[in-house]
Amino acid sequence: MILLYLKLFYSFIKIGLFGFGGGYAMISLIQGEIVNRYGWLTSGEFTDIVAISQMTPGPIGINSATYVGYTTVLNAGYGPFWAVLGSMTATLAVVFPSLILMIVISKYFIKYKDHPTVESVFEGLRPAVVSLMAAATLFLLTPENFSTPDYPWQFYISIFLFLFAFIGSHVYKISPIKLICMSGIAGWLLF
Repeated sequence: MILLYLKLFYSFIKIGLFGFGGGYAMISLIQGEIVNRYGWLTSGEFTDIVAISQMTPGPIGINSATYVGYTTVLNAGYGPFWAVLGSMTATLAVVFPSLILMIVISKYFIKYKDHPTVESVFEGLRPAVVSLMAAATLFLLTPENFSTPDYPWQFYISIFLFLFAFIGSHVYKISPIKLICMSGIAGWLLF
């Protein structure tokens, strides 16, 4: 059991250290570690965790770490008390690098923010952040989320809901909260 907590802590401290760009950029890192590398969660479970993390208040990366830690320990066969300890382990691990870096950086950032080297570092980080967010999007385009053409009814409804949410948010500027509620109701009625 201790080995599981150590692996969980190590995985999330790496994610917290290299998850530039916030929570959405962390999603692909979390999936790579938890689903692909260790197999602690299935792709479907991970997708559900991402959906729940988006709907609950707080940063998605921290919410995801909390839910993943809980579900991982629970799936390993331990009780709810140990699962809560797993969620605390993952959450503290993902936050710890940012906390330390922000304390260190805040001392020097204001003094050197206009320095050409610092500006160059931020110029280099921008494309990396965009690519991590794009990777998170692509990792979520799975048969568990969209079904497959083998099941045309579910597949076409999924594509319709995706396009509805995309067009609604980008063209008509509908609130994300309204889009989530409308898509949930449509999924409940149509599936």
